[in-house]
Amino acid sequence: METKRTVVPAAEEILGGYFPVLDHGFVSLIDYMGTDESIEQAARVSYGFGTRKTSQTRGLVRYLRRHRHTTPSEMVELKFHCAMPMFVARQFVRHRTANINEYSARYSLMPLLFYKPDYEDFAIQSASNRQGREGDSAPREIYEDAVRRWEEVRSLSSDTYGWLVEEDVARELARIDLPLSTYTQWYWKIDLHNLFHFLSLRADSHAQWEIQEFARVMAGMMKRVAPLSYEAWLDYEFAGEHMSHGELEALRALIDAGDDGVRARDGASLDVEGLKGTGLSKREALELIEKLRPTERPDFELDLSRMQSPEVFQSRMQAAVPGDFE
Repeated sequence: METKRTVVPAAEEILGGYFPVLDHGFVSLIDYMGTDESIEQAARVSYGFGTRKTSQTRGLVRYLRRHRHTTPSEMVELKFHCAMPMFVARQFVRHRTANINEYSARYSLMPLLFYKPDYEDFAIQSASNRQGREGDSAPREIYEDAVRRWEEVRSLSSDTYGWLVEEDVARELARIDLPLSTYTQWYWKIDLHNLFHFLSLRADSHAQWEIQEFARVMAGMMKRVAPLSYEAWLDYEFAGEHMSHGELEALRALIDAGDDGVRARDGASLDVEGLKGTGLSKREALELIEKLRPTERPDFELDLSRMQSPEVFQSRMQAAVPGDFE
């Protein structure tokens, strides 16, 4: 049946396909509503669909993003099916702008799948970031001991869960000691504006690595639904930087902006102490220096060779349900 909805061939190509994330997780784009053209249609309610050139749509989308006119981008929605460890799920729900329906362990039996970090991702606590890890891996002997301890806890938790279920204890009680490494899943629907905010925080290198893995896949899916908006988001938000008044004053001390362009001031330079003289704290001065260093513009392109059918993950989940329960 021919649809009257606006669709994007690149999004249709991955619709309903499942991309693996971490050891047992996945992300799938289940549905979407709207495209870049929907954003322009909402912004220019007086014109009809399909009357503008792509270059004109791009110009408007970028203008809206650049000047933080966000309401039109709320007209586009994406719905994902995700499976992730519970501790990652808790980071998702910090973003209270999505609609979520999670797998119910009160009603259904939990697949006993647990996240185990690879050695390369097992790091020591950061000395400077209280909620992060250092870049280098911890000693291998500590990792091996951690894996042994995790497996002991998970084995006991799994045995207890299976025993409680066999004894016909209410499932809402049987689940209560499953660890945060247990995989859960949900349908997660969000509009494009709030997805941008989610991705800006969760695909960032300062976010926990595990949720970065999910965010990168979701960004690749968003790129296929609304490529012009994705490009604008990269340029003005994710790969861009916001400047405070103090930071702008520091730049004005180095650069002269005239009617015909900008030019460097002769001999002008500011070290950290000089930057503090413009009203910045030492930390702000160091952050400004970091902002001005060259960075690589990321590209969250999906690897289609990794896309799998839903049956692959469904069978894995079913195989991990304890016992032979209906």
